Amino acid sequence: MKILYIEAQKKQDKKENTDFSSLLALPKELFIAYSIQYKPLAEEIKAYLSRHSYTIGGFQQVLGCTKLKVKNNLPILLIGSGRFHALNLALQNKDSNVYIYNSSSVSEIQEKDLEEIKKNKEINLKRFVLAKKIGIIISTKPGQENLNKAELLKQKINKKYPEKQVFFFISNNINLAELENFSIDFWISSACPGLINDSKKLTNIDDILEFL
Repeated sequence: MKILYIEAQKKQDKKENTDFSSLLALPKELFIAYSIQYKPLAEEIKAYLSRHSYTIGGFQQVLGCTKLKVKNNLPILLIGSGRFHALNLALQNKDSNVYIYNSSSVSEIQEKDLEEIKKNKEINLKRFVLAKKIGIIISTKPGQENLNKAELLKQKINKKYPEKQVFFFISNNINLAELENFSIDFWISSACPGLINDSKKLTNIDDILEFL
C-alpha cells in the first residue's frame, strides 16, 4: 500500500500581524519547533531572527507524539496554537525553557503549568498498580501504530505483575465512548498522546514503560 502525506498548512491572513519584534526579548540561541500548519510562518520567523543575529540551533516540525530531544538544553520556541505541543516539549526537555509564539505574542510554559500533568501521572501509576485488567489501545493509523511497543509493555507487565491480565484493543478510529463497553480497570494508549487530553481514563504507554 502506497501512503501519501500531504502537508496541510495554515493560510496566512494578509491582515495578520507580522510584527515579530516581541521575539527579540528571547534568548539569542533557540531551537525552533512548529506544527505543520504554521511552517511558512516558522520559516519567516527563522529568517527574521537570523537577520537579528540569532543562532537557530534546530528547526523541526512536531506532532503531539514527537519525541524531540534538544541538545545543550537550548530554549525552544514553538510556532503554533497547540498548547498541548508546548507542554509535551516542556515535559520532554526539563532543562529547556519553552516559549509559544501565536498571533504576534510570546508566552512561556511555567512550572505551574506542568504540575497538574505530573500530579495526574502519579495518580495513574497508583491506579495501574492496583488494576487487575489492563487494556492497551493500539492504532492502525500510519505514524501512530505502536504494536511492537505494546507487545514489549505486555511482556514487562506479565513479568512483574503475573496476576494482571493484559488485553490488546486494535482499531483505526478510536472511539473513547466505546471504552465503557469493556470491563477494563486501567486503559493505556499507545496511539497519539492527544487522545489522553480528551480522556482522563487513558494513560500514555511511555509513562508505564518508564515506571516498569
